[in-house]
Amino acid sequence: MPSMKDPGRPAASFWAVALVVAVAAFMEVLDLTIVNVSLLHIMGSMAISQNRAIWVLTAYTMTNAIILPLSGWLAITLGRKRYFMGCIAAFSLTSLLCGLSPNFPALVLFRALQGIAGGGLQPNAQAILTDAAPAAKRGMAFAIYGMAVVFAPAIGPTVGGWITDHIGWRWIFLINVPVGLLILPLVQALVHDPESFVQARRVRQASAPHVDFMGFALITLGLGLMQVVLDRGQQDGWFSSLPIVTMTITVILALAVFVVREWRQADPIVDLRLLRDRGFAAANVLMFMLGALLLGSTALLPLFMQSLLGYTAMDAGLVLSPGGLAIMALMPVVGQLVSRLDGRVLIAGGLCVSGFATLLMTHFDTHTGFTTLVWTRALQAAGLAFLFIPINTLAFASLPGSKSSNASAIINMSRNIGGSFGMSIAATILARRAQYHQNQLVARITPYNPDLHSYLAAVQNAIGHTVPMAGFAHLYATVLRQSEMLAYIDDFELMGILFFACLPLVLLFRRVKPSPHGR
Repeated sequence: MPSMKDPGRPAASFWAVALVVAVAAFMEVLDLTIVNVSLLHIMGSMAISQNRAIWVLTAYTMTNAIILPLSGWLAITLGRKRYFMGCIAAFSLTSLLCGLSPNFPALVLFRALQGIAGGGLQPNAQAILTDAAPAAKRGMAFAIYGMAVVFAPAIGPTVGGWITDHIGWRWIFLINVPVGLLILPLVQALVHDPESFVQARRVRQASAPHVDFMGFALITLGLGLMQVVLDRGQQDGWFSSLPIVTMTITVILALAVFVVREWRQADPIVDLRLLRDRGFAAANVLMFMLGALLLGSTALLPLFMQSLLGYTAMDAGLVLSPGGLAIMALMPVVGQLVSRLDGRVLIAGGLCVSGFATLLMTHFDTHTGFTTLVWTRALQAAGLAFLFIPINTLAFASLPGSKSSNASAIINMSRNIGGSFGMSIAATILARRAQYHQNQLVARITPYNPDLHSYLAAVQNAIGHTVPMAGFAHLYATVLRQSEMLAYIDDFELMGILFFACLPLVLLFRRVKPSPHGR
């Protein structure tokens, strides 16, 4: 694998490069989840409804999803180091503008620009780490990157809740500014484009490449509207809503035309031909599922704890944080193991552990204790640690170094889109199954059921006979609570099954011979 060193330049320490670019990726991924817990405060501060406030999230995820697959083309065209530094500077500037936004339209605009700037950070950070690492340390490179992009969503709600409660919601954006200013000069000093990458850029410049404006328009339309559909679908009634149906058809047509067009381009803006490698294709499917299951469960658990167990946002975050710490602790271990063991075995083990832990969540009820929640989530996170690194290692194993930026863009896009699908599907199942279970429970409540009369009498005696209809009010609240609990169980069950359903994909990977000494 080519090193990051250019002729005449001293080689920077791999660990120094890894730390700097991982911080940049961590900063960007954190912003995907840190804002969620601050929406109520933003609504109150700017006097807006929840329907409008959700655009603070949608604006970012929409533009971020558009730029992610294009970042490989932009890195080669502009120079990866130059583009990476530009993204850090722009992300810091737009974070400042978000924190200083005078009104809601300005905040949505600056969040959209922040998503554009942040879209180039994840894939380029991964590509830089991949090229900076010697072959024997590639597992550790992915471990460092994994700690950033998997740990960030896990602690996002906790960090966001603490900052919002103690400092103010504007500081969830402003905190990015000093971090960006700190790492910019370090990137300038430590990071250099590898020779194979420089050669690829020279070839592109020599051939006077044209900008595929039609391809850019198609992917912008397709991915942008897809994000809107996923964010708004459940709220608007999915396919009973004409705008959702119209946007869905547009998404399918735009992306279908884009795929056909890019496959035939000599210099595509998204190199989809990389998916002809079966290992890389399987890695993208697994990354899509990993994103869906990780972010889907991360979104469900705080809702479950706050709506049914009465936890505060901070307490819910404290349940998730040990899972993030488990990932942090295990990632370096897996980074070492991936150079000694067959990566396919690690992936299969990770899927089984996470699937088992998620199925354990189906035993949750409205009296589940804090310790049970923490250890179940930590076990699920432990399995995830054994997935991210081997998947990435096997995905890049048979690809040339000059394709690392394009490959990183595609695989990060798969994970992010999977996360959007996971959160959307989880929310839809929760709402639909809660209604289903409510109907099933209500059907059992009839005047001819002797248990009903015993229940109403017990409630009436407990609260006093002076409150008319109190027994029925308490019964209705209980039905709603239990139907929602059953819906969460259905969600967790589906996620657990999907972990095990991914196992056959492991067979698509080619075996990569481990290093005999792991170094």
